[in-house]
Amino acid sequence: MSDPLIEAAVAARLRAHAPYSRFLVGAALRCDDDSLHAGCNVENAAYPQGTCAEAGAIAAMVLAGPRRIAEVVIAAAGPLPCTPCGGCRQKLREFAGPEVVIRMVDQQGSVLLQSTLEELLPHSFGPGNLGF
Repeated sequence: MSDPLIEAAVAARLRAHAPYSRFLVGAALRCDDDSLHAGCNVENAAYPQGTCAEAGAIAAMVLAGPRRIAEVVIAAAGPLPCTPCGGCRQKLREFAGPEVVIRMVDQQGSVLLQSTLEELLPHSFGPGNLGF
């Protein structure tokens, strides 16, 4: 692996707190200022209270200051790509345009699927719908 964004997502995956599902997920964002921000899923015994890796990465990004996502990588184990859940697609849309590329990789960093946010969330509702 020589892609820092993939490396960040794969490393974040290993820090996940997933004692119930055992499904570790890491996410990493590259912002328009080239900064990288990572997050991992954090499960909770009260299941709906957990957070997805993408939400953690977005929170880290916001805390650091950037507000525009340029690229996303999501890392999980298994032969199938781990696409963002519906809620995370909308969370990503808050900070990313429809053209932003999202790569889903396995635990070794091999790309399983590459898609744009528009392909994953067609006809999305974003800041532009509110005049921003």
